[in-house]
Amino acid sequence: MSDLILHHYPQSPVAEKVRVILGIKDLRWFSVEIPRLPPKPLLMPLTGGYRRTPVLQIGADIYCDSLCIIQELERRFPEPTLFPGGANGMALGVSRWTDGALFNTAVAVVLGSQVSDLPEDFANDRARLYFGPEHDLQSISRDLPHLLAQLRGQLAWAEQRLATGRSFMLGDDPGLPDALMYYLVWFLRGRYAGGPALLASFDALIAWEERVRNLGHGAAEYMSAQAALAAAKAAVTDTAGGVETDDPQQLAEGMEVTVVADVDGGDPPVRGRLLRADAQTVTLLHRDEAVDEVAIHFPRVGYRITAPA
Repeated sequence: MSDLILHHYPQSPVAEKVRVILGIKDLRWFSVEIPRLPPKPLLMPLTGGYRRTPVLQIGADIYCDSLCIIQELERRFPEPTLFPGGANGMALGVSRWTDGALFNTAVAVVLGSQVSDLPEDFANDRARLYFGPEHDLQSISRDLPHLLAQLRGQLAWAEQRLATGRSFMLGDDPGLPDALMYYLVWFLRGRYAGGPALLASFDALIAWEERVRNLGHGAAEYMSAQAALAAAKAAVTDTAGGVETDDPQQLAEGMEVTVVADVDGGDPPVRGRLLRADAQTVTLLHRDEAVDEVAIHFPRVGYRITAPA
């Protein structure tokens, strides 16, 4: 099974990042729409409890977190590259800014500006997910002027980059930094009432936004969640086992481990038998009667691996 199956929902900004990657690479993929809020009963058998969006499925291999998804798409489909001009590594480092401080500021602006209008269950879920158990949306709302100043200053960095005449962040060809910045612009324009006005002063960024939008999302075809589960059950992982000998945590193939995001967003840890680990990824084997055995992949950066005592 080599079909790409993306589990996502249309409004997800992080899923939009991956959809742009699929467009840059002009890939064909199957679209499975998942709920915006837990429980997600037709996704959990694939992910072992991981609930964030999006998730990429290729047969019985399940890729969690956009960083892991992006690296796997580049590995399987190296042309056109996400790193034109040899930006390997550097662009992945940029993702720790766009997906960290910048994303959190954008989310704070979007949620903080809608405190009285958001459904309570959605507001509480997303605030816990991104700001931790001690979140205070009312405080975030009061801090909006400061947050907007922080956001505008960082958007100006992207404007400066594009004002030099580049079509895309790295030059004439689109690459990973374009997806990393575009999904945040897309999110602000579509989900923050003040987004269009905020972006209006950035002429080069707006022109670039249109160019990235025109790249599209590749060729998507609908798939039911039940069909995706059946595809996983009919497949076996193509991931080879093994752990690097100098692993800092002294992990070993076959040990029982848990994996969870480093930031406390209320995520349940995913449990399984360690198949593979290196500097970039960790892979667990997980069993569920709905899919038999799947290999669940996470990025090493941003996730905590624990071997239960």
